Amino acid sequence: MMNEQKDFLWSDQCEPHKLRTKQLINKYPEIRKLIGRNPYTFLVILFCVVLQTTLAFLLKDASWWLVFVIAYFVGAFADHTLFVCVHECSHNLVFKKRSLNVFASLVANLPLVFASSVSFKKYHLKHHAFQGIEALDADMPGKREANLVGNSTIKKALWLLFYPLAQASRLGRLNKEVKLFDKEMALNWLIQLVFVFSIVVFCGWKGFFFLLASFFFSVGLHPLGARWVQEHFLTDGLQETKSYYGPLNVPNLNVGLHNEHHDFPSVPWNHLPALHKIAGEYYDGLASHKSYTKLLVKFLFDRNLSVFSRMARDNKGKSVEKEKLVQAPE
Repeated sequence: MMNEQKDFLWSDQCEPHKLRTKQLINKYPEIRKLIGRNPYTFLVILFCVVLQTTLAFLLKDASWWLVFVIAYFVGAFADHTLFVCVHECSHNLVFKKRSLNVFASLVANLPLVFASSVSFKKYHLKHHAFQGIEALDADMPGKREANLVGNSTIKKALWLLFYPLAQASRLGRLNKEVKLFDKEMALNWLIQLVFVFSIVVFCGWKGFFFLLASFFFSVGLHPLGARWVQEHFLTDGLQETKSYYGPLNVPNLNVGLHNEHHDFPSVPWNHLPALHKIAGEYYDGLASHKSYTKLLVKFLFDRNLSVFSRMARDNKGKSVEKEKLVQAPE
């Protein structure tokens, strides 16, 4: 009988992107031309916000089954695109001024129901700097969370379905490093409360639950939810960051090119394919995924995969001469 994994894999080397970034920029200085901003991302934001708001209004008198079907097959994709747009804003990749990026992220947050755009920026930048360090990386599951889920198919499905709640539960451990509440976060919550109240008034509870279901599907038990497994789970050997090269990079706004993004977080989404083309000799040899659906099925039913299938580190990214990879004792 297979022994259930009881801890993460541990590395005493820094996260894997710093060295490759230096190598690539030295070998391909033309990559610097890809660094910049894409203000047209704001048009994507406006389109998705209008789409979701319109659908919420049109579904106010629809059957409940139709509300959830449309949420799964349409709303989830629009919301996932908005979530990626919030991600772009967190890196200041939409506008030059920080305040305009904050504004764009607040607009993108509207159909996502919960106020999350301001807090996401606070914690996401730590993820890039301290990948795999539990005390600093909110993308890194905690040991208690991983033990709770285990390798049970049902528990992994529930974990994905309620993934936003799992992420929110990790924020408390970063309180010493990040100020949890400030004026921007208060504004974020105020805007969301007004928007959600307006949705209930003008679109009814079915309109509200359409937005709520779209949100949970967009980052949960859905092929798009496999993105969380794709990015940093050890699904193939010890490579801790993997890219996705498939059709869902259209609604994903190329965020599936995750090695490329981590190597150059200042390159906007529309230039990531060009980055891959320039440095293909580095990226083509790395393990990657081509189907979110296959990855989702694999994660749910492969008992060798669990929330513990992550690389952890506790040295705050300081590199050492030799990398040591060991599985912690059970």
